[in-house]
Amino acid sequence: MPKPLKKIRKYARRLKLAVQAERIARQRHRAIRPDTVFYESFAGNGVLCNPEAIFRYLLDHPDFAHLKHVWSISDSAAAHRFRAELGRHPRVGFARTGSGRYWAALSTSGFVINNATFPPAFGKRDGQVYVNTWHGTPLKLMGFDMPGGALQTSNTLRNFLMADYLLAANPFMSERMYEQAYRLHNVYGGRIIEEGYPRLDRQFASSTSSAALEAELEAAGLRVTGKRIVLFAPTWRGASFSAPEADLDALDLQVRDMQRALGPDAVVLLKTHQVVHAPAAHHPSLGRVLVPNTIPTNRLLGVAHALVTDYSSIFFDFLATGRPIVFFAPDASGYEDQRGTYFSPDELPGPVVGDPVAAGEAVRDLLAESDLGARHPRYDAWAQRFTPHDDGNATARVVDVVFRGREDGYRVRTTARDGKRRLLFFLGGMRSNGITSSALNLLDRLDYERYDVTALIPNIKTPDARANQQRIDPRVRVIARLGGMNGSKVLHLGRRMRDLAEAPPLPGESRLHGNLWRDEWRRVLGSAEFDWLGELSGYNPFWANLLLSSPDAPRAIWLHSEMARDRRRTVDGRRPMERDLGYVFSRYRAYDLLVSVSPALTELNRQELSDYADPGKFTTVRNFPSPSMMPADHHDPRELLEEDESEPRWMAELLEPERKTRWFITVGRLSPEKDHARLIRAFAEVHATAPQTRLLIVGGGPLEADLQRRINAAGLGSAAYLAGPRRMPVALLAAADCFVLSSRYEGQPMVLLEAALCGLPIVSTTFASAAGALPGDTIHLVDQSDAALRDGMLAFLAGDVPPSHLDFNAYVSEVMRELELVLDFEPAPRAVAP
Repeated sequence: MPKPLKKIRKYARRLKLAVQAERIARQRHRAIRPDTVFYESFAGNGVLCNPEAIFRYLLDHPDFAHLKHVWSISDSAAAHRFRAELGRHPRVGFARTGSGRYWAALSTSGFVINNATFPPAFGKRDGQVYVNTWHGTPLKLMGFDMPGGALQTSNTLRNFLMADYLLAANPFMSERMYEQAYRLHNVYGGRIIEEGYPRLDRQFASSTSSAALEAELEAAGLRVTGKRIVLFAPTWRGASFSAPEADLDALDLQVRDMQRALGPDAVVLLKTHQVVHAPAAHHPSLGRVLVPNTIPTNRLLGVAHALVTDYSSIFFDFLATGRPIVFFAPDASGYEDQRGTYFSPDELPGPVVGDPVAAGEAVRDLLAESDLGARHPRYDAWAQRFTPHDDGNATARVVDVVFRGREDGYRVRTTARDGKRRLLFFLGGMRSNGITSSALNLLDRLDYERYDVTALIPNIKTPDARANQQRIDPRVRVIARLGGMNGSKVLHLGRRMRDLAEAPPLPGESRLHGNLWRDEWRRVLGSAEFDWLGELSGYNPFWANLLLSSPDAPRAIWLHSEMARDRRRTVDGRRPMERDLGYVFSRYRAYDLLVSVSPALTELNRQELSDYADPGKFTTVRNFPSPSMMPADHHDPRELLEEDESEPRWMAELLEPERKTRWFITVGRLSPEKDHARLIRAFAEVHATAPQTRLLIVGGGPLEADLQRRINAAGLGSAAYLAGPRRMPVALLAAADCFVLSSRYEGQPMVLLEAALCGLPIVSTTFASAAGALPGDTIHLVDQSDAALRDGMLAFLAGDVPPSHLDFNAYVSEVMRELELVLDFEPAPRAVAP
């Protein structure tokens, strides 16, 4: 695509998003309409599932005649059906999903009901009641139970945390899915209603409604009159439908084989997953058996004599009928390994077969034994476990709770609490740097028997950030912030203008600030409740402000360096951090603790930032080393190579057996404060004296090209190397001879811990926190000059710099005590004005 066209499309997308943001902001300023109910099922695919059951109940009962109803509809066939049935009803309307009318209804309705998720731009407003019904008891792994689930479940978790009520068909949904898989235990502030599933009420159909459905199926071209209906409902396999023609052809053959095995007295009808219905509807052969997407699944289950499925949770609903279920799962073991299921095939309440003919024969044999079919030995136990409350009246009970406010006598509860202290950490941008390493190591060291831990991260999808996200301790509840702040451009302009003031207001000091930031907290974290919050990055104004918008709790923010000096840092004649850090400093007065990463740095920050915070707020928590920093036989630097990357020259020379060269190594971001230029100049003099020396600079950053030019200009092309960023630099440290640091200033560099764990001699320039960076006094400190750094490196070659060491366990114990004092901190009660 030509570059000009790409730019046009890019700006067109931005303009569209900006227009939508303004539209949403305008609607969110309108009054809530308490007598309007807004519904959405499967992203607008129709009037379906639990929301439909609730809708029809409310519509049919006179005591709710004051309510108006609006449906989100995206499917054209569903819209046509909606108009035909409800188009003239005075209290019912619909809005095209994503349209202006959609956002108007979603933003102002007093009740909003969904069986899946609303888009990231939606945030529940004061005065709205959000009911999330979900769409079935899961057989497949969900939420954090899925491989990589923490990165895939963000919007679902966000919606659950916003909901006032979550519907559960059974205790398994409440406990296994909501509380455990989505980790709502301890933090969710809403209520779980466990009174059965409203959509199942439609399975308890009268003979009249069953006859009407059969007539509807006939009208759709499905020949069902006088035949037993066998519903075939395969699940969606995700990536396999990227080639729908091939998959649908195979599905067509399966239907044909089942039909032949069943014989002429039964008919196979196909009910596909919502995602697959559109391509299936255009298949030349499947149209003769495909059930229209506009017919609710549970109405079909009510007239079906048997069900054939694979991994679809539809079978849980069918248990309430008492009729036979056959599991057609030709790839059962592979699917279980790849996607994961809560139950193995040999636990299911029906025969499990691997080919469609066997599936048809199994159904035929089961139906031959009685009108309802034979019972599998596990069927009754499963029905009691998963449909214990489904008696045809679940909708009435749910409506009683949500719309009539009656909870007495009903199964309505909060999520489980185990008494752990609930911690929330913002981890930063998750790029490979010292702050990310520090955050990940801290999470690895927490006592998860004492603490319930949530990590808040931005939704950054770069390979580097994703790789670091995968390293988050699996016991952590990860919440990614999706979308952007609501509010009009005018409001945000006013906010930014106030932020430029000498003392910008805190969120609670300005109604404008307060409303915007409180809405954003709720949009991202809903009703989540925490006992303590920590901002581990320390550099970002947005996140520093967002954590101050939480419900009241102790808050700490980390200071990873000499922050005042970082603010003055100059790059290409500019101070890129001056404005942002100035704003962050103005937030310090609202934080309870300001945490530096070394004792010397704490004293330095206390002195230099005294205008921004009380001196008593400054404290120390040193960085934790990771066990992966420990040098071990299995660490091979070749493991650091990217896929398809050939072994570079420097690595071959570094790993050469019985090599004669002496290697200096440094690890850090290629940025001005690290002053690698000074290191290169100093090394040039060392190399002139000792030609067997080599220098390896590990890291990436904005100065890479400049540093390579300096290396070339000094004639060091075969002696000094830029290795680029590497995720496990400890393997390179263990292979080198001496660690050297040329920084102008630092906090407590993680790499010093790594070098000490590798037993390396360390030469470092002197900066404010250098002396206390490691226990003991083994770092060879030199002045901040080329000559001093050169002399320090020459001192190593002369044998005058001893190796540094770190007692891993003793050091970790000391830092853990520092951290627990911060995590368990409780501020003194605030004085109450007389």
